Amino acid sequence: MIDERDVEHVARLARLALGDEERSRMRQQLGRILQYIDALKAVDVEGVEPTSHAVPMTNVMRDDEVVPSRPREEMMANAPDRAGDFFRVPRILED
Repeated sequence: MIDERDVEHVARLARLALGDEERSRMRQQLGRILQYIDALKAVDVEGVEPTSHAVPMTNVMRDDEVVPSRPREEMMANAPDRAGDFFRVPRILED
C-alpha cells in the first residue's frame, strides 16, 4: 500500500531523517495504520449519533454560591511586604 516515496514524503513533512531500517519500519507501520483505517471505514455507522465521549459524562462541579469575602486586614496580615492595601511583589518586567 505504501511505497518508499510516500514514506520519504511523510518523513520530509515531519522533518525526520530516517535511515534505511527506519524507513522500512515506517513503511510497515504506515501500512498497518492505513489497513486499520480501511477496517473502520467498513463499519456501519448509519443512525449512530456523533458523541464526544464513549461513556456518558456528568458535570461534577458544584453550583456557584455567593459568600462574603474575608476581611481585608485579615488577608493583608499574610502579606510579607505590603504597600498600603496592596501586596508588593518583585518586579518581573523591565521598562
